[in-house]
Amino acid sequence: MSVPKLLFLVTEDWYFVSHRLELGRRASQMGYDVVVATRCAEHAHLIEQAGIRVVPLELSRRGTRPWTIMREIMRVRALYRRERPDVVHHVALKPVVIGGLAARSLGMRRVISAIAGMGFLFTDQDRANRTRRILQYVLPVAIGHGLAIVQNSDDFSIVQDTGIHKDRIRLIAGAGVDIDRFAPSAEPEGSPVVMLPSRMLWDKGVGEFIEATRSLKQQGTQARFVLVGDPDRDNPASVTETDLKSWVTDGLVEWWGHSEDMSSTLAKSAVVCLPSYREGMPKVLLEAMACGKPCITTDAPGCRDAVQDGYSGLVVPVKDAESLARAIKHLLDQPLERSRMGVNARERAQSTFSQNTINNATLELYKEVLA
Repeated sequence: MSVPKLLFLVTEDWYFVSHRLELGRRASQMGYDVVVATRCAEHAHLIEQAGIRVVPLELSRRGTRPWTIMREIMRVRALYRRERPDVVHHVALKPVVIGGLAARSLGMRRVISAIAGMGFLFTDQDRANRTRRILQYVLPVAIGHGLAIVQNSDDFSIVQDTGIHKDRIRLIAGAGVDIDRFAPSAEPEGSPVVMLPSRMLWDKGVGEFIEATRSLKQQGTQARFVLVGDPDRDNPASVTETDLKSWVTDGLVEWWGHSEDMSSTLAKSAVVCLPSYREGMPKVLLEAMACGKPCITTDAPGCRDAVQDGYSGLVVPVKDAESLARAIKHLLDQPLERSRMGVNARERAQSTFSQNTINNATLELYKEVLA
């Protein structure tokens, strides 16, 4: 094998740019012929600028009808027959299932299945039990003889409970963070900014953040409360633009929308909040920590793996706006504690979550499956 071909299967081009572009670049530098199959929207050119070939492929993030799934499996199967990759890296649950079943039908064994988080399937309680039953049967078949990557210990247990042996599961804590790009800076002068940077989804805790903000403003708390991010129309849990504009009109929050420069955006904050219901490994918390920002998050999978309560931030119960408000007020009232936690957060980002460390672990898996 002269030049091994590595193919990433990802639903969205923006997600690959945000979470896996540096990994793809590193693999290319190591001699892999890197290909990304994804839906091409506004970010495909950034992948191509990195010297990575892009193959347009439509995969619905929401489609769960059997006929839709079968069509997608056949589409990916045709892609794999055409491209003949030496290693495939499926990123997130939908590509893991669709790509895994396609690869299994072709007898492909060099498969990396990266489960980036269970998302809406597990935060929506009506779906959670049914989803677990489906995964019990589908995941072992989709992952086949390959390796599975999970991002936190809760997801490790879920995947292991489907019958996949623990020796074929690897815990790699997310996509990592560029600790040079996301660097500490002095807290801005003036009224402190409490920021929730995320896609605007209810299961990111946006509703609890709004309720906490409302409570704090009624108490006379002097701070600016900011939402950074846009709604996600393809996600059933999306907040509407009408909701966002209403909260702005009511004077509860500022809505800055999507940011293309998160390092500069995070630098404007004093406290970063992500009161999410569930994550894989929340990249925005890692970025905030690398920027030296104290973080407030929830005692939920992924979130509690990122932030150490009382050390690099505060951890509050899930779906508890009152506890969230108390945590925000505590950090607003304690600038020295904010500073101490920010220093600790930066140290943890450097020692545990650096992009270089995470990518090295993933590149070793490619070598393992090729050996």
